[in-house]
Amino acid sequence: MNIFESIKNAWQMIIRNKVRSFLTMLGIVIGITAVMIVLSVGESVQGLILNEVKSIGSNLVGVLPGHSEEDGPPSSVFGVVITSLKYDDGEAILKENYPHIEALAMYVSGSDIITIEDNKVSATFYGTTASYPDVQNSSIEEGRFFTEEEESTNAKVVVLGNQIAKDLFGDQDPIGQRIKIKKTNFTVIGILKAKGGSLVQNEDGNLFVPISTAQNVLLGINHISIMRIKVDKTENIDGTIEYIKNILRDRHNISDAKEDDFTVSSTAQALESISSITTALRFFLAAIAAISLIVGGFGIMNIMLATVQERTKEIGLRKAIGAKNADITRQFLIEAMTITFISGIIGIIIGSLLLALISIIINAMNYHWDLIISPISIILGCVVSIGIGLMFGIAPARKASLLNPIEALRYE
Repeated sequence: MNIFESIKNAWQMIIRNKVRSFLTMLGIVIGITAVMIVLSVGESVQGLILNEVKSIGSNLVGVLPGHSEEDGPPSSVFGVVITSLKYDDGEAILKENYPHIEALAMYVSGSDIITIEDNKVSATFYGTTASYPDVQNSSIEEGRFFTEEEESTNAKVVVLGNQIAKDLFGDQDPIGQRIKIKKTNFTVIGILKAKGGSLVQNEDGNLFVPISTAQNVLLGINHISIMRIKVDKTENIDGTIEYIKNILRDRHNISDAKEDDFTVSSTAQALESISSITTALRFFLAAIAAISLIVGGFGIMNIMLATVQERTKEIGLRKAIGAKNADITRQFLIEAMTITFISGIIGIIIGSLLLALISIIINAMNYHWDLIISPISIILGCVVSIGIGLMFGIAPARKASLLNPIEALRYE
């Protein structure tokens, strides 16, 4: 029997036992679909996150409190409060007039429910420096940003993100209006231009007050959460990082780099770290999804064993007219691989349709989502489905080939 006749027999078996074949193929279909979605969505998520980080600026250097190991960020990234960075540290970095530093901004943050008449909006407020617009490439749509003088005098002024200004005041002009943050009155002096939401930051929905006001009036702290430094050119980033480390080590009386109580990294380093983490996570999740393929494989083995039982007389007849054990084995293996290959194709089609639906939904939420149907997932789906058929078809094929032709012909 040639390969095409074996494939034809496999197709006839699927058509003849539609319900049983459907239930058998379902495990492979779900497994291939799951692996494809995990790999492709993982790649799309990775691209989305990396693009969001890039949107902050490729020439930024970040300084976080806390020491980081080589294989991960400092614990402050995960919400642990570390107080090793102070406002004076940022001032010291600027004091030397390092030629490649264009601007430096410092940040602290908190949250509160802002109430204006009947409007209640839960918002994050940032205490920052007057240099914020320069570092973050933000623009004022109306009014102004606060000044260095207001920054140093605990001025109770606030700049609103574009969206929160609309949420609080609607069509009214917010400039000059007062809002309460932590039961303290603040005067609105400016509205930022809309930037659109992102996974990394949502400037449009935030409030911005002078850092001294946030520290002394709203939060009662004397440390900062992060610094961001804008470097003139990307090729000067490494030198700037070393300069910052030397300044902070001198201020914190640190002689050994292993004892650093801060972490300095560039956007490029963050991209590399994020990329390695998301890639590892993507393949880990794909491995978990692939477990369903093993379950589906046992289903294939079950239907093939049942098929051997049903076709015992046919096998006996083939062996009686000269078919060898290898011919019978090959026939049943080809049939098993045909079933799993068809299952894999169906899984790839369903996976592609679901990925397209996911892309439409996420883009409708104003996120830039690239529809990525990973070629690796398609190739993997085809190869794995055939491999499952081969692996789980061996036992039934072997059983069929070892049937005694005389006993098989007598089988009722």
